[in-house]
Amino acid sequence: MKRKVYIETYGCQMNLADSEIVMGILNNKGYEVTNKIDSADVVFLNTCSVRDNAEQRIHGRLGNIGTLKQRNPNMVIGVLGCMAERLKDDLIEKKKMVDLVVGPDEYRRLPSLIDDAVNGEKGIGVRLSRTETYEDIEPYREDGLSAWISVMRGCDKFCTYCVVPFTRGRERSSKLISVVEDVKKLSERGFREVTLLGQNVNSYSDGENDFSDLLAACAEAAPGMRIRFTTSHPQDLSDKLLYTIAEHSNICNYIHLPIQSGSDRILEAMNRTYTVKHYLGIIDRARKIIPGVSFSTDIIAGFPTETEAEHKMTLDVMAKVRYDGAFMFKYSPREGTRAYKIKDDVPEDVKSRRLTEIIDQQQKISFEINQGLKGTEDVVLVESLSKKSDNFYSGRTDTNKIVILPVANNVKIGDLVKVKIFKATSATLFGDFVEIVDKYQL
Repeated sequence: MKRKVYIETYGCQMNLADSEIVMGILNNKGYEVTNKIDSADVVFLNTCSVRDNAEQRIHGRLGNIGTLKQRNPNMVIGVLGCMAERLKDDLIEKKKMVDLVVGPDEYRRLPSLIDDAVNGEKGIGVRLSRTETYEDIEPYREDGLSAWISVMRGCDKFCTYCVVPFTRGRERSSKLISVVEDVKKLSERGFREVTLLGQNVNSYSDGENDFSDLLAACAEAAPGMRIRFTTSHPQDLSDKLLYTIAEHSNICNYIHLPIQSGSDRILEAMNRTYTVKHYLGIIDRARKIIPGVSFSTDIIAGFPTETEAEHKMTLDVMAKVRYDGAFMFKYSPREGTRAYKIKDDVPEDVKSRRLTEIIDQQQKISFEINQGLKGTEDVVLVESLSKKSDNFYSGRTDTNKIVILPVANNVKIGDLVKVKIFKATSATLFGDFVEIVDKYQL
């Protein structure tokens, strides 16, 4: 009988893509993937270490899973991903919560490490690699509409607040031909959208091609699929990339471009390697080259030494750019980073108040932008039934806006449809069905 493996994934899309790689490796070794933890022989938590609350969630979840192991002593429990290297001693030796910990570059060893764990040994595989990309591994994907492909791994930027270079290693990229073949296979299986992933995706290079080349090749290989990408670093976002987006109708007019702070002094302390002026120049050029482009961003409130005036600079940048959306967080010290050595001198209540002001401003901007879309028409990929009612579909525009529209007899999940917007909140658009759009006319 096949052993069953269950995986819970925390954190970013990169972790979701990694879970598919893990399932692909284990499926090739005869494991059966299950979505029922009670029936699993092997349970993995694929983890994120970017913020402290993510690690706290994992500790709590491991406590819950421990009760399952009491009922099934042969169950193997493992922690994968970014937490593995950081917390290997704590999880295995001190708290004895897990049987194995495996970092992002050692997933090929999982079958043997599981066998060792079944025989009572503790397994640790946390070495980082300069070459591992898993490009020869076929990820395990259920049929669906949207997929993710990691086109590069690691990061060379070493932002002072970020653990990624230490938990995922240095940058290395998959070959263009390998990524394009994966995109073609997804298209043939009926997927309608793919997101190309990298910690700093626009620094992709396979030695011959840059990210613009890869993006164009994927768009041309699968003209019936929407192509997205994330995450971009302002230092590496070239005009060539902007023109590539503009020239291909199936590359989405949406760019996630983290600013983090509106203060040049704080950006330098973060080692972000750009200024606010440089950043705003990218925004201006993008809007000239790609009509209708939308932007989202990341913002950190309360980085060490941030003053009230510098906080207001961040609010000023938000007002100038007018992002469609943002991921906004309080600064969270991460052990091992350079910023960890700086005194975390912004009081917690001040961080919370600044974050609230940032969130309130973004919600106001998003609401105003979305109100301006009432009466307009846009193309939506119908992704699922609405979470609130089976009488409505939920989908997204190529600018990454969620749209709710009524179920219609001639519309099914996976269709591209033109919708007329009649109502909007800060987070959601509501529209009426106009017509189905030919899949090759995105």
